Amino acid sequence: MIEQNSLTYLLADSLPFSLKWLPPTACLVGGAVRDAFLNCSRNYLDLDFVLPDLAVETARSMANHYHAGFVILDEKRKIARVVFKQGTVDFAQQEGNSLEIDLKRRDFTINAIAYNFHEQKLIDPLHGLQDLKQGILRMVSPKNLKDDPLRLLRAYRQSTQLNFTIEYETRKTIRKLAPLIGQVAVERVQNELNYLLSNIRGSENLINAAKDGLFDPWFKQLTEEKFDQLIKIDQVVCLLKEKLNTNNFCKFLDYSLDNYKYYPPTIRQAKLSILASFVPDKADLELVNLKYPRVDICTVTKALNYLPVLQGNQGLMNLRELYFFFLKVGKIFPVLAILALAKRIDSQAIFSLINRYLDPKDKVVYPSPLVTGHDLIRHLNLKPSPKIGELLTKIQLACIEGKISTREEAFDLAKKN
Repeated sequence: MIEQNSLTYLLADSLPFSLKWLPPTACLVGGAVRDAFLNCSRNYLDLDFVLPDLAVETARSMANHYHAGFVILDEKRKIARVVFKQGTVDFAQQEGNSLEIDLKRRDFTINAIAYNFHEQKLIDPLHGLQDLKQGILRMVSPKNLKDDPLRLLRAYRQSTQLNFTIEYETRKTIRKLAPLIGQVAVERVQNELNYLLSNIRGSENLINAAKDGLFDPWFKQLTEEKFDQLIKIDQVVCLLKEKLNTNNFCKFLDYSLDNYKYYPPTIRQAKLSILASFVPDKADLELVNLKYPRVDICTVTKALNYLPVLQGNQGLMNLRELYFFFLKVGKIFPVLAILALAKRIDSQAIFSLINRYLDPKDKVVYPSPLVTGHDLIRHLNLKPSPKIGELLTKIQLACIEGKISTREEAFDLAKKN
């Protein structure tokens, strides 16, 4: 149950400064107020205060007194930040002639609630508290969404974050304004997209945002089949957890159970592979346009390049084929395996590959060379040439096929070739 008196105890005791340094007219606004009512605690504070005047001066005085960091975030709009060990405290000049006008310029009603510590007074002109109680994300106005189109996408992020339902008229407005998303800096879009890709509850809102047209400027081939596969990836994570022991599950996905709300990059990259074009070159361009790091782009395109290999033989390969497969795929194999399972490629065959990948003693996946190129040059009086690489490959294949097992046998094989 949400109670106003819990707000005072939750926030007042956790402020990193004495209230005497806070002007009587200053009000806490935004996410901190919302999260306090929802009893959402944070290890690192992120507080936003609105003042009718002297916002920068207040921040500077507080920073000087506490020997804290001080940064002017927006000189024109008069926004400054004080950096404490416990977190950041931002002070912003009130927009408009009153606090209510300022609150009415915000994105959603649940973020338009203010609290004055000195008066222990709640200011809620848009009935955001009622929406908090009902678990509803409601826009303040269509104009506010239009003024900053990133808010269209942020609605789905906050819906995921809080497990709230986007109110009908709000979602209807988002669909109508969706073409404006192309005006937003792609770095900001990518940040919101990554949140939806990484959150364990993100798939539903990721799909809803896609259906409402918010990814149309970047992903041209979003289909129901792709949406089904995004859901399937969530199911694959559960399947991996069921089939693998805890250590192997965490090792395979590079996952920490302590961070249970968020998927590791492996899952994010697999989902990104679903959103992108299945043609690797087109996927590369799409992700470049969204300014993704090269590591993500290379992982996605490599997984898409090698997925047909698993689709073609349903994951069944002889030792020679396995050797070359793992040699080429390398560390992106977990992403590839997740995609293969999501696309319903023979799960028994894929788990066989996964078990090999998880076994550090597997000679096919983690070959240990009997000899090196320098050994061949020295012992066989060979000159450096591409021939050396060919010989090393033949020796390695003979080793994993059980035909040779010693250095002497490796040299004998090289002499015969």
